[in-house]
Amino acid sequence: MELLLILLGGLLVLFGFIGSFLPIVPGLPISLLGILILQWTLAPFSNAFIWGWTIAVILFSILDNFVPAWANQKIGGTRYGLWGTLLGMLLGFAFPPLGFVLGSLIGAFVGELLGGQNQQQALRSAWGSFIGFMAATGIKVMAALVLMWYYGREVIRWAGSLM
Repeated sequence: MELLLILLGGLLVLFGFIGSFLPIVPGLPISLLGILILQWTLAPFSNAFIWGWTIAVILFSILDNFVPAWANQKIGGTRYGLWGTLLGMLLGFAFPPLGFVLGSLIGAFVGELLGGQNQQQALRSAWGSFIGFMAATGIKVMAALVLMWYYGREVIRWAGSLM
């Protein structure tokens, strides 16, 4: 039973890593679930580690939805572009996974045009939204890689102790 739980946890960590690239899949929570299964099976991690990563996953999941809009504003977008980015991301749920990227890009562009900006400024705002999306994805991928590394390290230690 222990081996089955360890394999299940490993599959979850792997699927969570893959899911960190896809906007519709909650990759980090899935990876964390794999870590929790390993914790329940072998108990290799401290409480601080588990709570720290739980808080980090919650924060990264929240930031994932706001970083594109924030980047849009930092590059010079207006509140119209900000709202367009957020609305586009929400509408993108209907067309996963590319709907999130395209939705935020198109939403920022259309929002800026509706706000009275010229096409060049609207494109700049859309670019900011895309940069924000890529930054948020990069954060998720790096966190998922770290969780995968910790999982692998502890499984290798466990397997070494059996020999």
